[in-house]
Amino acid sequence: MRRNVIETVIGALVLAIAVLFGVFAYTSADVRDIDGYRVTARFDRVDGIQVGSDVRIGGIKIGTVSNMALDPEFYQAVTELIIDPSVRLPSDTVAKVTSDGLLGSKYMALDPGGAEDMIQPGGEIRFTQSSLSLEDLVGQFIFSNSADDKEGDSVPE
Repeated sequence: MRRNVIETVIGALVLAIAVLFGVFAYTSADVRDIDGYRVTARFDRVDGIQVGSDVRIGGIKIGTVSNMALDPEFYQAVTELIIDPSVRLPSDTVAKVTSDGLLGSKYMALDPGGAEDMIQPGGEIRFTQSSLSLEDLVGQFIFSNSADDKEGDSVPE
């Protein structure tokens, strides 16, 4: 009987620690719903971005990606962003897909411009920069070096 009580107490302790860890992870991850206005942005590539990804200005979260769809006419990724209502975006804002370091997660970074007119709710960010594919960059580097080596190996006559 004594062994069952000890196992029950240890099980309860493990569950309590798991709950505390979950609460800590939720509060420190800045997981919160953003109520705000919607804007859209079109990209050629949005690799690594998904619904729920952060939208940041200067590293500060000001919104989230709420929807993504493919434009069947132009074959572009159309992203819908929800922006905090206290943040007004100039009409020449640039949206780009970037990452937290070399192996970090991707997020949408906004670089506000200097225009006096603002993007209205339901408007569109016209200037975008698509994500870079690390595999494509490495492939270009390898093939550009091998092409240079072949040109250097030939002997002019």
